[in-house]
Amino acid sequence: MNKAYINKIINFSNVDGPGNRTAIFFQKCPFKCLYCHNPETINLCIGCKQCVSKCQSNALKVENNKIVWDESLCTGCDTCISVCPNLSSPKVKLVSVDDVFTIIKRNQPFISGITVSGGECMNYPEFILELFKKCKEIGLTTYIDSNGYFDFSKHQNLLELTNGVMLDVKAYDNDFHQFITGKNNDIVLKNLNYLLEKNKLYEVRTVLLNGFLDQNINTVSNISRVIGDKIRYKLIKYRQYGVREEGKRIIGDYTLSNEDLEKCIYEAKKYTNNIITI
Repeated sequence: MNKAYINKIINFSNVDGPGNRTAIFFQKCPFKCLYCHNPETINLCIGCKQCVSKCQSNALKVENNKIVWDESLCTGCDTCISVCPNLSSPKVKLVSVDDVFTIIKRNQPFISGITVSGGECMNYPEFILELFKKCKEIGLTTYIDSNGYFDFSKHQNLLELTNGVMLDVKAYDNDFHQFITGKNNDIVLKNLNYLLEKNKLYEVRTVLLNGFLDQNINTVSNISRVIGDKIRYKLIKYRQYGVREEGKRIIGDYTLSNEDLEKCIYEAKKYTNNIITI
């Protein structure tokens, strides 16, 4: 039975792909982005227990040397996440495809489809493949939100069931990509071209960072040249809110200026007008 670690399921979302969708956020990510807004999805819990004594609602306890979360007692204060030294969460669930599909079927009258995200959902390609098959049988669209670390060309059966991929491209320059994420971008750029060729690329997104205008422009210029007008390019202003403290110390504790954003838009418009900014 296929199982995966799920951090959160948002029953109804209109920002995770087209239309109203159920968004499933998987746990674990190969990147460690400086500006990550959900760093609690990066690692699996290692059972250090530092969160247990901090939980004021007694929703956490230790059983067989593992942390157990009682959702019925949880108030959602997220203190456990804020005190975690491992970029993780004790509220992650190991669930089956049927568990997730039960929730999706309950939402079916109100949604056009589902989106799998993370963390990095492509840690669990077999789980997603089985889930997408079930969703297709009941007429739902299926989208993947990915950072592109895993090679999509090795998952052609999954791509056939996928309506589109929303691909994050953190940086075009490999050194800058490693600075931001801790990993190189060889496969990310390979995926960019492969998904474009297979007509499975729904959207490309780049976060524009403070103090790195030249690197931002290099990324925006090259990516917009590759995708042209065919694919929507979403340019996202860096915002310091919710970013882990290590990232804010390196990138800065202020939002990207509109002036720098406009400079990046100017470069992108040399190749495409299919741009959205947030």
